[in-house]
Amino acid sequence: MYQNVWLHSEVDCIQDDGQVRFSEGSAVAADTILYCTGYRYHFPFLDAVDGVTVDDNRVGPLYKHVFPPKHAPGLSFVGLPAKTIIFQSFELESRWVARALSGRAELPGEAAMAAAVQEDYRRMEAAGKPKRHTHALMPGWVEYMDWVAAQVGEPPMEARRRELYEKALRCIWSMDDSYRDKWEEEEEIGAPADSEEVG
Repeated sequence: MYQNVWLHSEVDCIQDDGQVRFSEGSAVAADTILYCTGYRYHFPFLDAVDGVTVDDNRVGPLYKHVFPPKHAPGLSFVGLPAKTIIFQSFELESRWVARALSGRAELPGEAAMAAAVQEDYRRMEAAGKPKRHTHALMPGWVEYMDWVAAQVGEPPMEARRRELYEKALRCIWSMDDSYRDKWEEEEEIGAPADSEEVG
């Protein structure tokens, strides 16, 4: 069980005595370091697969972040949009792949999927979104999740679940040393005024 967890964006150095020094000058003694570098996609085992590339962290071309048009449904990628912390997408994408492989979900033809991918790339470029953010679903993550859910026969995301995800994302984006306090403050603000402890 962790007694203290420290979140810092940049480690300056780790000393022999276990002190971790951060770029802004602070230091802590650490037993364990979890170094989160983000997602950098690399699939060396796919180098021989015609038409699938990783360029500036864009895996592509992929129809809806999952199927390469030229190799669908036999080759698929699950979880690329997880950068948004919406890990429910793993389950939905996995179910979509299973349905496509079993013939219970029909994919568009290769040309239609390739055209959809190119249209997504065109929209990204027009919006000024860098290539490396291809699999970052914000701000359209709900639409994506609902679309994939529909492919596997699930209803759209419930409003309450969406609110919880959005709250978590807001906290992460505003991440500083007080992010846990902000979460608790929001919880207190949202609590009913007449609630009392019964003892």
